[in-house]
Amino acid sequence: MKKPVLEVNHLKTHFFTDRGEIPAVDDVSFYINEGEVLGIVGESGCGKSVTSLSVMGLVPNPPGKIVGGEILFRQLSGNNNEEDLVKVSKKRMRQIRGNQIAMIFQEPMTSLDPLFTIGFQIIEVIKNHQRISKKAARTKAIDLIKLVGIPRAEEIVDEYPHQLSGGMRQRVMIAIAMACDPEVLIADEPTTALDVTIQAQILELMKKLNREKGTAIMMITHDLGVVAEMCDRVVVMYAGKVVEEGDVRTILKSPQHPYTQGLIRSLPKMHERESRLYSIPGNVPKPGSITEGCRFAARCDQVFDRCYKEDPELLTLNEGHTCRCFLYQKEGEALHV
Repeated sequence: MKKPVLEVNHLKTHFFTDRGEIPAVDDVSFYINEGEVLGIVGESGCGKSVTSLSVMGLVPNPPGKIVGGEILFRQLSGNNNEEDLVKVSKKRMRQIRGNQIAMIFQEPMTSLDPLFTIGFQIIEVIKNHQRISKKAARTKAIDLIKLVGIPRAEEIVDEYPHQLSGGMRQRVMIAIAMACDPEVLIADEPTTALDVTIQAQILELMKKLNREKGTAIMMITHDLGVVAEMCDRVVVMYAGKVVEEGDVRTILKSPQHPYTQGLIRSLPKMHERESRLYSIPGNVPKPGSITEGCRFAARCDQVFDRCYKEDPELLTLNEGHTCRCFLYQKEGEALHV
C-alpha cells in the first residue's frame, strides 16, 4: 500500500487586514500518496492557491499566517520520517522547498527573473541544494532543458526569459521544479494562458515525469478536462473549504455535492448542441463574508432552510468519497449513496 507523502490536516490560513481576520483556507484536510496525482478543483477565490502557498511556506506574512492545523511531510528517502511543515524552522523549510517539495507557479513570466539567464536560474536551484561544481550544474541544467522538450538546449541555457515563448517559459519552470527530483510537485494552473497544443504537451510532460520519477503531483486547476486527463483523485474546494473528495471517476461520473454537479454541468457536451452553456448563478463569496450556514447556499438549486442556519460537516458517503452537504445527512448520521 502506498504511503501518504504529504498529509494536510485541518489547515487554517487567515489574512489579517483592515477589515479584520479573513479565513482564506478554513479547516482543509487532504493527503497525497507516493506517485499519485491529486487534483484540487474550484473557481477563482476558493482558496486553492493559498493552500499550495501554505504547503510551500510562502504565504506572505504579514498579512497572512497559518493559524491552525498541520502539514505532515513524510520524506520517503533519507532518515527523516515525518515533519510538520507548520512547525519547522525557516532554515529547514528552505532546505525542503525546491528540493523535496517543489512548485510550478501560475505565471512563468513573473516567476522567472528577467535579469538572469535561464541557465543561471536553473543552476542556482541545483547549487542551493546539492554539492556540485558549477560545470556539473551547467551540464545538469542543459540535460533538464532537454528533458522538458526544449530544442537547442545548449543555446537556450544562455538566453533570457523574454527570448522564449510562453510554452517554453512554462517548460523552464518545470525544469527548475524538477531540478532536485522532488518527492512532491505542486502545479498551480500550469497550463493557464497557453494554447491547446502546448497545454497537451505540458500535461504529457508532467505525466511522463510522474510515471518515470514516481513524483507525487498536486495539480491545482479549474479545468475539469485537465482533471480527467491527469488525476487519480480529486478534492473540490469552495470558499476556503473542501466540499467533496473522491477518486476521479466517481467525482466526474457521480458528483454528489450541488457545487460539483454545477461545475460538471457547465462543461460543453460533444454530442449536444445548446444555444447557451450552463453556469452556476452568482459568484464565490468574499472570504469571511459568510459567518452562518452553508457557504454555497446562496447559489445552490437544492437549498432548504437548514442550509442558511447551520454549516454542514464533511460526511463519508462511500469508501474514499466524502461530501459536505445536508442532503446526505439524517439525524446526524451520513447516508450511503
